[in-house]
Amino acid sequence: MFFHGSSKINERGHLEIGGVDTTDLVKEFGTPLYVYDVSLIRERARGFKQTFDQLGIKAQVAYASKAFSTIAMIQLAEEEGLSLDVVSGGELYTAIAAEFPVERIHFHGNNKSREELEMALNYQIGCIVVDNFYELELLDTICAERNQSVSILLRVTPGIEAHTHDYILTGQEDSKFGFDLQNGQAAEALQKAMNSEYLDLLGVHCHIGSQIFETTGFLLAARKIFSKLHEWKETYSFESKVLNLGGGFGIRYTSEDEPIPASQYVKEIIEEVKKQASAFSMSMPEIWIEPGRSLVGDAGTTLYKIGSKKDVPNVRKYIAVDGGMSDNIRPALYEAKYEAILANKPLQPIEETVSIAGKCCESGDMLIWDLPLQKTDSDDILAVFCTGAYGYSMANNYNRIPRPPVVFVENGKAVLVVRRETFEDIVKQDLPFVQRVKS
Repeated sequence: MFFHGSSKINERGHLEIGGVDTTDLVKEFGTPLYVYDVSLIRERARGFKQTFDQLGIKAQVAYASKAFSTIAMIQLAEEEGLSLDVVSGGELYTAIAAEFPVERIHFHGNNKSREELEMALNYQIGCIVVDNFYELELLDTICAERNQSVSILLRVTPGIEAHTHDYILTGQEDSKFGFDLQNGQAAEALQKAMNSEYLDLLGVHCHIGSQIFETTGFLLAARKIFSKLHEWKETYSFESKVLNLGGGFGIRYTSEDEPIPASQYVKEIIEEVKKQASAFSMSMPEIWIEPGRSLVGDAGTTLYKIGSKKDVPNVRKYIAVDGGMSDNIRPALYEAKYEAILANKPLQPIEETVSIAGKCCESGDMLIWDLPLQKTDSDDILAVFCTGAYGYSMANNYNRIPRPPVVFVENGKAVLVVRRETFEDIVKQDLPFVQRVKS
């Protein structure tokens, strides 16, 4: 059993998060329930940001809001002095609703619509990360129509893919994102951007993968990009003011995972960028990174109530909870692994191995396979750890199940930041096919 942040077993023998007893949270807000440890989010954010500050490096740490985007979360990111990465009109609208400083918003995405680009220009956001030639030309056209300039980065694929402890080097990365660095696409995009009257090219961006537990991939990406930047300086007199190395920093989902501290990622990235800039006689660029999962992932815990059971002799014991793939689709999508305990009796001995089933009408709706657990009874509270990233943001209404509420806990206080959906919410956008006449 391991705990993150402020999570602990309290004097009542219950799981406590942020100084609040989880059984009390369930009594007040029901289940399923997303619970976020605010102090841990702050700690994770500062782990990235303060390292740049302490080393005197000009940088932006942009929260990748796709991991978990709500008004409250965006406000928390602003409190911690972060920038913000959005990838859709909806995420941008959330940032605006949260009154996030527009100059620190960066807009990603591989197929931004005209309406989304115009929205970004209307709000005069800080930067648009241009992903392809279609977008480059469309953005330039829109800016010309409006006689408005905008800062951009070019997203490039450096031919490096990194996941967990593995990294792959390829000549031309097969990806839906970005301009290929090796086949001339990036250089062509650079020239088009430099020739534009309205596009202020700040530099380049790359993203090499997710759930990365080593710095090797980031360092290799920096080396490949600097090699190309040197060519561009010689050929086009272009010098990058910004180098964005993306995100993908790993977290601990289970005891098998071994993430490294945020400060280590930052220190080694800074050292490599300094080394490359010096080697090519280039100015030190401003470094941007985009942590998402690593800020909120292990700060989130989902609470469920246990319902039915099914024992298949000599095969498996199933325990069903009142949520599932409608609030956490990651296990069904790509076999994501989690650990869990009974929040109301975590100190009781482990007595059985069970598999946690969701309530959706799908055989694949399984949250955890073969979980060692205390003896369970109906209405026990199951706490699934590290659900803070891509749980709420990927939640859905499959089987017309309402999405759970979100609670922030900190210093003994619980604040509801997203209300539980109701059945009325589920049907509020529906329109009738047949008008019923009331007699």
